[in-house]
Amino acid sequence: MKVAIFTLGCKVNQYESQVICELLEKGGFTVVDSDETADIYIVNSCTVTSESDRKNRQAVRRFKRRNPDSIVVLTGCMPQAYPDDCKKLNEADIVLGNRSNHLIVEAINEYLQKNERCILTSEHKTGDEFVPCRINSFRARTRAEIKIEDGCNRFCSYCAIPYARGRVRSKKISDIREESKALAEAGFCEIVLVGINLSAYRDGENDLCDAIKAASESDGILRVRLGSLEPNYLTDSIIERMAECKKLCPQFHISLQSGCDKTLKAMNRHYTSEEYYRICKKIREVFDGASVTTDVMTGFPGETDTDFEESLEFVKKIGFEKVHVFPYSVRTGTKAASMDGQNEKSVKEARAKVMSEETEKIRKDFLKKQIGKTLSVLIEELRDGAYHEGFTANYTPVKVFGECPDSGIVNVRITDTDDESCIGNAI
Repeated sequence: MKVAIFTLGCKVNQYESQVICELLEKGGFTVVDSDETADIYIVNSCTVTSESDRKNRQAVRRFKRRNPDSIVVLTGCMPQAYPDDCKKLNEADIVLGNRSNHLIVEAINEYLQKNERCILTSEHKTGDEFVPCRINSFRARTRAEIKIEDGCNRFCSYCAIPYARGRVRSKKISDIREESKALAEAGFCEIVLVGINLSAYRDGENDLCDAIKAASESDGILRVRLGSLEPNYLTDSIIERMAECKKLCPQFHISLQSGCDKTLKAMNRHYTSEEYYRICKKIREVFDGASVTTDVMTGFPGETDTDFEESLEFVKKIGFEKVHVFPYSVRTGTKAASMDGQNEKSVKEARAKVMSEETEKIRKDFLKKQIGKTLSVLIEELRDGAYHEGFTANYTPVKVFGECPDSGIVNVRITDTDDESCIGNAI
C-alpha cells in the first residue's frame, strides 16, 4: 500500500516524519510524496498557533476529498495538546498523539483489519524518558536532522507546546554519536541538531556543547548546525565552548518574542532585553561571520503602541540577519488566553506588517554586504536546469551559477543579490 506523509511545523516534526517513514517502510508500506494519490495519508501536525490548527484540519479534509477510500491519519502536536478537538475531526480515521507515534504501523494494521476508527492519545507524564529514535536517511535532502531533545519546562504564558510535548528529556550522547556516524556513511555531510528546547539538552553531566562534539566526530560530517535555541543556558562559558567546535556553523536562531521588557515579563520569558543583547554580542565576538536570527511576536495581550515601538527599536538595534514575525495567536488553556488587554486582530497584523518591513530592510542590507566575498556553499538542488541552490555556513541562501556538482560543498564568488538570496558563480 502507498502511504503519503504531509508534515507541518518545526524541524522536530520533520525528523519525526522521517522516523515514521522508516517505520512504515520496515512494515512493508511504500512511502510516496504527499502530492501523489495514496492509500493512506498521514498528517503530522503542528499546533503552535491557531493558524497551524486550521492548516492541519484543512490538510486532513483535502486528503480525504482526494481519495475518499483512503485512510487518513492525524498525528503530531495538535492531537497531543487538543485530543478532544481532534476526535471531532471525522475525516481523520486514525488519531495519534505524538507520544504514540511509535505505534503508527500497529494502528494502521488494526484499522485495516477492523475498519473501525482508532484514537490513540495519552498525556505526557513528568518523568517520561526520551523515546529512543533513530533515522538512517532523510528523503530528498542533502543535510540530515537529529532530534536530541524533546519537551519544554518553561511554560511561557502564550504557549501550548509543553502540553503537546511534555517535560524536557534528552537523547543519550552515545546515540547521537552513532546516529551521526550512520548518516555520514549514508552520504550526508551536514547534521542539524534539533529539539523543542534545544538549549536545555542534558545527558547526565553532558550538555549541548558535548552533543555538538558527539555529532562532529565522524570524518564524513563537515558541518554541524543547531536548530532554534532559547536564550536560557547560553552563558559566556557555553558560547566559548561552542566556538571550540570547529565544525559548528556560526548560525544561531535565538527566540526573542519581544524586545520590550514589560512584554517579556508578561510572556514569562525569564530574561531581559539587555541580557538577550549581551548573548548576541558575545556570539558575534567569538564566531567569525556569525548570523543571528529570531522569532518576534506582535500584539501580545497588554502590548501598547509604546511597547511595540520599544520592541521594534530593540530588533533594529540587534540587526538580526533574518526575523520570523508573527501576530499573537490565542491558544486555549494558556495563561495569556485569559489576560486583559487582548489586541484586535487588525492591530496585531498591522504591527506584524511594520515589523516585517523593517526587518526585511536589515535582511537585504546583510545580503548586499556579501557581494565580493567567496563563501562555502552546501549545494541543495538544481533549479530549472539553470542554477543550483544552497546555503553557506551561516545559512545564507545562495543561487549558484556555473559548473558545480549536484551535492556537496563548493566555493562560490558572490556577485549580486535578489530579494531573498545571494547570487554567485562556482569557482
